[in-house]
Amino acid sequence: MKRVSIILAGLIAAFAATGAVAQTYPTQPVRIVVPFAAGGAVDTVARVVGQKMSESLGQPVVIENRPGAGGNLAADAVARSAPDGYTVLLTTNGHAISPSLYRSLPFDAVKDFIPVTQLIESPLLLVGSKKLEANNVQELIALAKKKPGVLNYGSTGIGNPLHLSMELLKKEAGIDIANVPYKGDAPLNTALISGEVDLAIVPVATGRANVDNKLVKGLAVTSASRAKALPDLPTIAEQGVKGFDMGSWQGFFVPAKTPDAVVQRLYQAAKKALEAPDVRQRLAQFVAEPVGSSPEQFAKKFNDDVAKYAKIVKEANIPQQN
Repeated sequence: MKRVSIILAGLIAAFAATGAVAQTYPTQPVRIVVPFAAGGAVDTVARVVGQKMSESLGQPVVIENRPGAGGNLAADAVARSAPDGYTVLLTTNGHAISPSLYRSLPFDAVKDFIPVTQLIESPLLLVGSKKLEANNVQELIALAKKKPGVLNYGSTGIGNPLHLSMELLKKEAGIDIANVPYKGDAPLNTALISGEVDLAIVPVATGRANVDNKLVKGLAVTSASRAKALPDLPTIAEQGVKGFDMGSWQGFFVPAKTPDAVVQRLYQAAKKALEAPDVRQRLAQFVAEPVGSSPEQFAKKFNDDVAKYAKIVKEANIPQQN
């Protein structure tokens, strides 16, 4: 009986402590660590959402840029930080790709983090050069099957979402298209416009202008539903590759063992920020759809993506990176 009383007392104390944390957090500035340089799309989301979150948190939200190692440098720094809610990782779905892409990591992408919320979803765009003898996905598949190994596509990094999306399309459609790597979006877009490469999957934010100006052909969006920015462009799934759904996302993670009350506080602050009209307007400028999913919903999506990307990497025979 005495043992039971001790256990109950411990549980009561734990719940009381959790409640106290929820009531007092935060008492100092919150730091959002971004794995990319200032001025980019991920950094912009961090600053737009972070500034609005500071209003409901009652504390400044500071952005710290730690680029390097494909986002793993920032992730490692957050994994090693105190689990108190004052260090938050804002990263992309590259975090779900890392476990299968890299030979070794200084952290466990799943076990060392708690997903807080998916902030945004960004569709990707399948585009073709004007020289490509196909105007939609069905025609592209037919052409690729007629000329196996002849067509090529441009990519900007081994194992990034753009690369994996094209590899998944190749597998699901049963086609053979060669990969031509480029060092960034600018040279890839130049190659597409000139017809140096036949096609590519690119972010809508950077590819939309070229489609609108008829410099390249818009073939499809890769997400499950059509992009609001290009409502007349059908999805890949609509065009015969059933179930195809590949996009890009950004979300918040905190170190493992962060109290649930703190996780919930951050989630609520982020959700409120994403619902603000001025934030939604800013996000729409670079074709980002606000999400604001719960920690449970985001955790499921993240774990599902880890498994999905691992399968793509394995089946595409993508070599592990150092």
